[in-house]
Amino acid sequence: MLKKSLSILILTLIILTSCKKTLPDIGGTAAQPIANEWWVSLFSGTTNLYGTGHYFKLATYNTAANTNEIWVDDEHNIYDFKVKAQADFNALTFNASKAQNEYYAITVDIANGKVLTNAAHSKSGNIVDSIYMEAKFSDDPTSTYIIKGTARTMLIEDDY
Repeated sequence: MLKKSLSILILTLIILTSCKKTLPDIGGTAAQPIANEWWVSLFSGTTNLYGTGHYFKLATYNTAANTNEIWVDDEHNIYDFKVKAQADFNALTFNASKAQNEYYAITVDIANGKVLTNAAHSKSGNIVDSIYMEAKFSDDPTSTYIIKGTARTMLIEDDY
């Protein structure tokens, strides 16, 4: 009886330890330091073109290549633009020169793009990152637009 119980116990331990799954370390993407959704406003100089309190959703995220490029995508909310920008993930900066727009046939220049860590407050007062960039669109070459705002927290009280 003892021999049979010991055999069952050993067999059970072997089965339980052999079924342990080892999950791979998935990690993040190269763009993780800059990637986020943002609540931004559109300015011409110091003038908010849509008025105070009006915000648009913008996204920055990795490309499939997972290199030093990011997508800057207004998700059809501001100027209908989605372009690849060169990024420096250590400096939290990004820029684009004559980047082909994915939404319609124009190019976009982005200058002085940067993410500032913990430099802003969300709608409800949470400390969040901020984003800033200057954009020029080839179908409006004489205008430079400033796009700036705060990180989206995904909290209902912070959404616009």
